[in-house]
Amino acid sequence: MDAIRPLIRSFLADELSAGSFQPRCDAWLSGHDPVFSRRLGQRGWIGMTWPKRYGGGERSYLDRYVVLEELLAAGAPVAAHWIADRQTGPLLLRYGTTLQKERFLPQIARGELYFCIGMSEPDAGSDLASIRTRTQPVKGGLLLSGAKVWTSHAHRSHFILTLARTAPKTEARHEGISQLIVDVQSKGVSVRPIKLLTGEADFSEVVFDQVFVPEDMVLGTAGEGWRQVMSELSYERSGPERFLSTYPLLAELVRQVGPTARSEEARAIGELYARLAALRELSMEIARGLEGGQLPTIRAAMLKDLGTRFEREVVETARMLVEPSRGSETFQRLYTEGVTHGPGFTLRGGTSEILRGIIARELHA
Repeated sequence: MDAIRPLIRSFLADELSAGSFQPRCDAWLSGHDPVFSRRLGQRGWIGMTWPKRYGGGERSYLDRYVVLEELLAAGAPVAAHWIADRQTGPLLLRYGTTLQKERFLPQIARGELYFCIGMSEPDAGSDLASIRTRTQPVKGGLLLSGAKVWTSHAHRSHFILTLARTAPKTEARHEGISQLIVDVQSKGVSVRPIKLLTGEADFSEVVFDQVFVPEDMVLGTAGEGWRQVMSELSYERSGPERFLSTYPLLAELVRQVGPTARSEEARAIGELYARLAALRELSMEIARGLEGGQLPTIRAAMLKDLGTRFEREVVETARMLVEPSRGSETFQRLYTEGVTHGPGFTLRGGTSEILRGIIARELHA
């Protein structure tokens, strides 16, 4: 674990010196750079824990954690491959057929193939059991109809892993749901980017109009999509990106305040770093659990809820301690990114209310 940290730091220092990227907040979502992703893939820093037969490195989860941590702290542009590496790959390894693994995993590990996730819908929000996207059987596969919204990078991805009803809805709301691997270029798929306050388009609305999905592109067991997606969300909610999205701003805040910080400034920054240390320990504990084959759903929900609150408080503390217009150019840029991306922190990966409901149910059980 410790041996890999100097390697990734040296790589990032070289990339920064060469001007290949500019550190930014929320870079794991907004920093979409296929060239940078391919460079990481060439060094074996995507799919690190996967079997070598599928293009992986068979490294430990903690080795992978170190690489992710350094990339996030540097504000590196990792959005292109992030979702595929974080959750699609592990899901394919767990539930995919040999054909699916051989087709997709090596390309993901090379940083060449990108997935997005089709979960949320316009009328369902975080209540995934209420999805209306549905299928009907046809010769050789399924016809898919419905819509997804707030789908990260759908307009830049090759495939969308789509949650859909493959059986009629009954009182058992979580049954009859499946996951489908859908080619974004398929006939009947329409993708409409959604612009943020910044003018950027990191999210999209996706409409499926009688889209043919081959039968060998059903992931796992038909009707078991709910159980599969719950395991997927453990990967989505548990990584260091859940509390490091605004770390570049925090680091720049420390540089702005400097070694002569007033006591109240030092106290505010010290409190942030203490919380950061606690969140990091929880996240690393989850990484150890994943390495042991666990799916720590509750701890992942806790980390996501606490982490996204922390990210917003970094932005608020920066505003309180340094007048944005008087900060350095880098500070102003990072602060603006933190403010404009902040509304999405507590939405993606499940709203805070949904996460607290999951935690409360577990405590009550």
